[in-house]
Order: sequence, then structure tokens, then C-alpha cells
Amino acid sequence: MNAIDIMNEEHKYITRMLKVIRKVCFKLMEGENINYDDFYLIIDFVKNYADSHHHKKEEKILFNRMVDNLGDLANKVINHGMLVEHDYGRLYMRNLGIALEKLKNGDKEAKLDVIANAISYTNLLERHIDKEDRVIYKFAERELSKEILEIVDIECNNYEDNNIEVKEKNIAILESLERKYIKEIL
Repeated sequence: MNAIDIMNEEHKYITRMLKVIRKVCFKLMEGENINYDDFYLIIDFVKNYADSHHHKKEEKILFNRMVDNLGDLANKVINHGMLVEHDYGRLYMRNLGIALEKLKNGDKEAKLDVIANAISYTNLLERHIDKEDRVIYKFAERELSKEILEIVDIECNNYEDNNIEVKEKNIAILESLERKYIKEIL
């Protein structure tokens, strides 16, 4: 499978988790008790799958090749767009973890920060994924040479082969949370 197809597939799993996050937040907003374990599973999925697994391939493999080979436009789009959004996602997850701890320690107002950071993350990633799928990846496929794309494919597939357990573990987390929160899939 080529690298872009792999990254598009990963976006589908991440998008499914964004739907779970919205459902979990809606239940919290409706007054249901917070399930800390589920929030920690969400954070684990985002950190280990969306960020460390997926974004790492983008940042270390694809985006670097784009910046190195496609000039000023790629540099601006990647360094001042995509990477900034990756950093905002990390910030929202870090702040979500802090808010969960405050809530757990009795700060009832922190529930606002839990919902705000979780929903901010979903909104950011929905737009981010759309940009990558519709614009960034197509730009890379169109403008990078066949030889560079082959290198990207090889490096991405090697990364996948060496990290299969990360993918399997996190898809299991996703499916478990979907069964719990997304009734339509039952």
C-alpha cells in the first residue's frame, strides 16, 4: 500500500474517534457522570495513534520530503500550517489531561475545560484531516517525483511493519469505545 493510502486510512480511524469524543462530551454535558477511564483511553489513542503513529509518519517522512523538494509553498503550508495544527492538537490533549485531573480532585468548573479541550480537538482535527486529504496529500502526489514518492512509500511501509502492535492496540480501543458510545454501529 502506498504511504498516502495508509495515511488516508488512518484518517478514517481518527475521524471515528472524533465522533466518539463528541458523544462522550455530550453525555457529560447532559449531566452523566464522567467516565475517567474512557477519557484516558481517548487520550491514549490520540497520543499513541493519531499523534505518535500517524503524525510522526507525516512529519518525519512525507512533510520533510515536501519541504526539501517542493520549495517555498510547501515550506509555508507545512511549517506554518500543518505542523502548527499538530501542535495545537497536542496542546488540547495536554490541557484535557490537566482538566481531567482538576475535575477528579473536586474542581467542578474543570468540567468546562474537559469539554472545551475535547471539542476543540475534534473541530481542529476535522478541518485538519479534510485539508490533508483534499489538498496536502494531492499536492504531494502531484508534485513530488516518482522516486521521492517511492522512498516515502518504503519508509512508511517499514514504519508500519515495525509498529503493527500500535495500530492493533489503538483500533481495539476505538472499537471498544464505539460499542459503548456510538449506538448506530451495533
